Amino acid sequence: MSLSPRALHRLVNAVVLPLLAAPLPVSGATLHKVKSRASVPAPVKASSAIIALPLTPIVPKGQRLCSARTPTGLGYTMLRPGSGAKPTQGDVSLVNYIGYLATTGAVFDQGMRSPLPVNGVIPGFSQGLQMLAKTGVARFCIPAAMGYGSQASGPIPANSDLVFQVELLDFKTTAQVESMNRPPATEAPAQKDAVPQP
Repeated sequence: MSLSPRALHRLVNAVVLPLLAAPLPVSGATLHKVKSRASVPAPVKASSAIIALPLTPIVPKGQRLCSARTPTGLGYTMLRPGSGAKPTQGDVSLVNYIGYLATTGAVFDQGMRSPLPVNGVIPGFSQGLQMLAKTGVARFCIPAAMGYGSQASGPIPANSDLVFQVELLDFKTTAQVESMNRPPATEAPAQKDAVPQP
């Protein structure tokens, strides 16, 4: 049986084209990829809930503990070791930090790219800074005696053990900081043909 070109064209349109348009069965691996692309998250709806102020996040208990302790009593956990030199008492550090209470996890302070003199902070924080190299991140568990002791300080109650997560971005000596803050020296213009005074 031979088909005319017109009949062949109708057969292709009626049988072959629908087969090409139909979805083909896929393997499990390919099906997984197709599903992950197809799973678009549902649109988020606006919430009318009021955020309570002040905004006080709570750090989970596991992030309020330290795995090691220095002879002076400072607890610490190195979260990411840094490299290179470490700051000393006379240096100024540039840090990202978050401070929270050890008992409740309530955050009381945080800062990004904050310049802090190593000897101008509470003793536990100062000792911790001197343990970090550049790019290092650590958690410091500071007993009250190495913090604010029996004195309350703002949102920090008296006799509070504190926890800080600190990232050391950089540090400079006090002399380097002073020279950076000094305005550039201007030179007096040279005078041509100046006549010396007797």
